[in-house]
Amino acid sequence: MFANLLSRYWWIIMLRGILAIVFGLIVLAYPGISLASLILLFAAYVFVDGAGNVFHAFEGRHEHEHWWVMLLTGLAGMLVGVLTVGNPGLTALVILFYIAIWAIATGILQIVAAIRLRREIEGEFWMMLGGLVSVLFGMFLMGRPGAGALAILWLIGVYAIVSGIITTSLAFKMRSFVKRVTTAPPRPAMGT
Repeated sequence: MFANLLSRYWWIIMLRGILAIVFGLIVLAYPGISLASLILLFAAYVFVDGAGNVFHAFEGRHEHEHWWVMLLTGLAGMLVGVLTVGNPGLTALVILFYIAIWAIATGILQIVAAIRLRREIEGEFWMMLGGLVSVLFGMFLMGRPGAGALAILWLIGVYAIVSGIITTSLAFKMRSFVKRVTTAPPRPAMGT
C-alpha cells in the first residue's frame, strides 16, 4: 500500500514541512531581502520539495497505481526550481508568476493525491488542506500581478509557514500510522 510507503518515509514529509517553515521565517525575518536572494531561496525550496515528492513516487511505483500523481508534483517543483535558477535576471513580476503557477500546480496535484489515497492513508485531510491553501495562494498572487514578489513578501512568508505546518502535521499523522500498524496485535487466522 502507498500508505505504508508514506508512513515509512514520514521523516521526508517532516523535512519538507520544516524546510517550508524555515523558508517562510527567513523571508519574514529579512523583509529587505534582495530579489536575487529571494529567487535563489525560492528555487532551492521548490527543488528540494520536488525531489522529496519524486523520491516518494519512485519508492511507491510498485505499491500504488497512482504513483505518477506524486511524480508529477515533484517534477513540477524541480522544473520550477531549475527554471528559476536558470533565469537569474528575473523580474519581481516573473518570480511572482513562477510562485503562483508552482503553488496552483502542486496544490491541484496534492488534492488529486489526497482524493486518490483517501482509502489508504489517514490524514488525507491535511494533504487536501495543504493543496487547497496552495491553490488559493496561487490564485491570489495571479489576481495581484502588479504587486510583484517583493511587495508581497510577507504573504509569501506566511504561506510558506502555514504550508510547512500543514505538511508537518501530515508527517506526524503518517508517523502515528506506522506506529499503530507495527504495534497492532496480529489478527487471528481465518477459521480459528
